[in-house]
Amino acid sequence: MTDSPETHEVRTPTPIDAIAEAWVDTELDLFPEYRVYLGREGREGEYADYSPAGAERVVAEVKKTLGQIAASTPVDAVDEVTKMDLSRELQLQIDKHEAGFDQRDLNVIASAPQSLRDIFDLMPTDSEEDWSHMATRMRNLPAAMNGYIETLRTGIAAGNVPAARQIREVVAQAAKQVADTGFFFQLASGAKAGESELPESLKSDLASAAKESAGAYAVLSDFLQNELAPHAPERDAVGREIYALASRDFLGAVVDLDETYEWGIEELARMTAEQEAIAREIKPGASVLEAIAFLDEDSSRKLHGTDALQKWMQETSDRAVEELSRVHFDIPAEVRRLECMIAPTQEGGIYYTPPTDDFSRAGRMWWSVPEGVTEFDTWRELTTVYHEGVPGHHLQIGQAVYNKALLNTWRRNAGTSGHAEGWALYAERLMEQLGYLDDPADRLGMLDGQRMRAARVVLDIGVHLEKTLPDGSGPWTGDYAFEFLGNNVNMSPQFVRFEVNRYLGWPGQAPSYKIGQRIWEQLRDESARREGADFDIRAFHKKALDIGGVGLDTLKAALLP
Repeated sequence: MTDSPETHEVRTPTPIDAIAEAWVDTELDLFPEYRVYLGREGREGEYADYSPAGAERVVAEVKKTLGQIAASTPVDAVDEVTKMDLSRELQLQIDKHEAGFDQRDLNVIASAPQSLRDIFDLMPTDSEEDWSHMATRMRNLPAAMNGYIETLRTGIAAGNVPAARQIREVVAQAAKQVADTGFFFQLASGAKAGESELPESLKSDLASAAKESAGAYAVLSDFLQNELAPHAPERDAVGREIYALASRDFLGAVVDLDETYEWGIEELARMTAEQEAIAREIKPGASVLEAIAFLDEDSSRKLHGTDALQKWMQETSDRAVEELSRVHFDIPAEVRRLECMIAPTQEGGIYYTPPTDDFSRAGRMWWSVPEGVTEFDTWRELTTVYHEGVPGHHLQIGQAVYNKALLNTWRRNAGTSGHAEGWALYAERLMEQLGYLDDPADRLGMLDGQRMRAARVVLDIGVHLEKTLPDGSGPWTGDYAFEFLGNNVNMSPQFVRFEVNRYLGWPGQAPSYKIGQRIWEQLRDESARREGADFDIRAFHKKALDIGGVGLDTLKAALLP
């Protein structure tokens, strides 16, 4: 099976496309926030129903659509991929619901306490009407939060509660929103329509709405500390059954977790050896830590302050887009625009948000800089710009959004972490092969990231399946994970703390990067083996990216029929 006709060809929509488009419309109805991500008008300021009743409604719609897609007949290869991947995604939602994922959905990065706030980052702010929508959403946040709390409360009754560590961390995050310096108060106090001041009545409305949103986080904090925490296990591990389902979710593929754990140990050793060799290139006889210390003293590789970081990110990204579009990739004009941003939060983490369906809002790379971090080293972060931008996430996701002639709306906006993050790691290595990391210092930075991703495979599977430690000294624990990651990355204590807390509360996501890269490389190598002298790496990349974001099992079926 193949799924890569030229994107300039006109493809007549099929009944399966109609089912997929209808599912997008259903998602927009169930999750009004999704309209912001796609740039769709209507229901501005509304939230989804986060209550148990809302979850039941979602599952009912999922089952309805799954029945429709199961009864459908593909008319071409594009349809075959759509049917396969939409079926996979819908069944997964049912399986997760039945396993009680909603009841325990609390973590430091990707649960309702973060998503309810994060949506504001993508809302337009150009007009008074835009700010009116901001106020509406802030006023609607408490009801959404109450529905979420109701869902967590059902988890108490079912004995399905997140770990105590995640509760403590989210309580600390909520405290930041409740404080006078919290996001909502800052948003309201700094509100302007472009360069124009807002009417006093709207300013007052925003200030009042900000208090309501901040109050919702106070309610959440009270619930977490006084109702949920007494029932929470100190054990961080989620166990094999939940982990296997989470891994399947993030990869869109089923992998042998025990084999993958052993591979992760071997890959970590390989990354460490490669990093040690490059350290000696940087400074003869130096260890990795000594090479890093040497680079940290190089003022020419330092950036001071977030303004300098943002400017460097943008210049680096713009240069990569311009140069790669000349020779290595066909990058449409719409996809060449990437905005590099400093996030309004200070939680740690770097992430990408896609362009709107019409590209009126560009793809964006966000850097959430932890409080107190003011210096940045370009040798560490160059590969990050390629990971988040081009040829990483932005090229991959932007290309899918652009491919309207080939892909229906669902296909252009679907995907898995293993597909997206695996490609982004694959892209980092590709940039090394293309000569963009010829400076040993930049390669050391890339390998620092690659080593971290390999360590995460070992840590994440190890903790959640309570595997034996690599040295055989005993079982994995959440507490040991901090020491293990600290020994395998050169990051500030703030970053290490945030990263490990993220892994402990979001099982299966962190390994999807390196496992995804492994699968991408396996697909490329197998394609090269099959095609022999006719293999063209640029053609392989185009064919793969034109498929859009899919589960990795679906990608394999499409690329290797």
